[in-house]
Amino acid sequence: MSSILRGLKELKNYPSAMVGLAIIAFLVVLSIYTVITIPYSEAVKLWRGADQIWIENPRFARPVFFDWFTPKKLARTIIVDSRNNPNAKIVNQYGEDVEIIITLEFDFLYDEFPTEITLFMNKKIPGSDMYATFYWETPDGRRINLRRGSIKTRDSYEISQDTALRRRLGGKDAHVGLFSAGDNKKPLKGKYRFVIEAVSFDPEDDLDVRLIVYGTIHGIAGTDHLRRDLKIALFWGAPIALIFGLLAAVGTTALTMLIAAIGVWYRGVVDGLIQRITEVRMILPTLVILIMVGMFYSRSIWVILGTVVVLGVFGSGIKVYRAMFLQVREMPYIEAAQAYGARGGRIVFKYMLPRIIPMLIPAFVTEVPAFVFLEATLAFLGISDPVVPTWGKILYDAQSKGALYMGHYYWVVIPSVLLIITGLGFSMLGFALDRIFNPRLRRM
Repeated sequence: MSSILRGLKELKNYPSAMVGLAIIAFLVVLSIYTVITIPYSEAVKLWRGADQIWIENPRFARPVFFDWFTPKKLARTIIVDSRNNPNAKIVNQYGEDVEIIITLEFDFLYDEFPTEITLFMNKKIPGSDMYATFYWETPDGRRINLRRGSIKTRDSYEISQDTALRRRLGGKDAHVGLFSAGDNKKPLKGKYRFVIEAVSFDPEDDLDVRLIVYGTIHGIAGTDHLRRDLKIALFWGAPIALIFGLLAAVGTTALTMLIAAIGVWYRGVVDGLIQRITEVRMILPTLVILIMVGMFYSRSIWVILGTVVVLGVFGSGIKVYRAMFLQVREMPYIEAAQAYGARGGRIVFKYMLPRIIPMLIPAFVTEVPAFVFLEATLAFLGISDPVVPTWGKILYDAQSKGALYMGHYYWVVIPSVLLIITGLGFSMLGFALDRIFNPRLRRM
């Protein structure tokens, strides 16, 4: 233990180790922050997107920091709700009939067009008849008749998908034609108004509306094809990656070392059986076995983790540790332990394993990124827990939806950079530890 502590104190002499520790510390802090602010159950609910959680988010929106690197002012999402503005609604009673006029005003001051326009309506009395006319007023004084029709209790009007309106706008999409002046290729800036004139034949009836003008940037990480904020998966990808990588590395390395020590000490049939199992296992492809487990048994991350540990225990590492323990077994202090009557189990745990543990630390640290990338690879191939938001799951969705072909580079670059940074942090620390604890490298 004292030798391990002395070795760890030497890390300050290696700048690469300090950089690696800083990266790992950042990932740990991010993981703690994520677990506290976004509990796992909430993260799963948000990632599944149930009950139209993300309805106010634009699709394929870039992160907001894109706005810092362009002279143009990129469009942000605008939400106008009649419930938040009492002055937006005028109600007139005409005997048994009621007239409701709602005017939603907003300023559009961006240098690019929005991506969608949708109106959500909520009528008070179910089953009653309500008819409405929709208008759009531009800053230059034009008034465009959008459509006429009845309103249900909970209804929506996807203005961007209105084909009749598109024909009246000269073939332009509504989110472009309603914001442009003639043939102008840039949006017309200024104050816009959305007007609804509704009539109901039930005097107790009422209407509230919410207009969403979807922008092109959103949040610190952007959104995907389901309007989900990618921040959820990016943040939760850190604790998932660390937990998976650390548990797999600890389980695999510790069990491999223990089995190798037992085989070396007891020799004979025990060592032979361990070596034959290891040789058979080394022939089998790990990734293919994991894919088969995910396809035919379970995609639970814990099942995958357990399979990774079981497959990793009888890997090539047993051969390496066996060679080390063969040298340790011939040491004089092992003979002394046998001379005073120490049993095999005590010798293995008390004298053989502690001798190798200092060399185990660098191997353990450098194996963590391998398992992190393995989890990301399984998620990228679609063989992972479907409800767990991870970096690999982001890459899988991006690949399946053609993110690179559509120009949504942020969807691929950000999780890829996080994976690379994670691997770099553990690798830099592991290489420094290897130079500290490996006697041959210390002499170089």
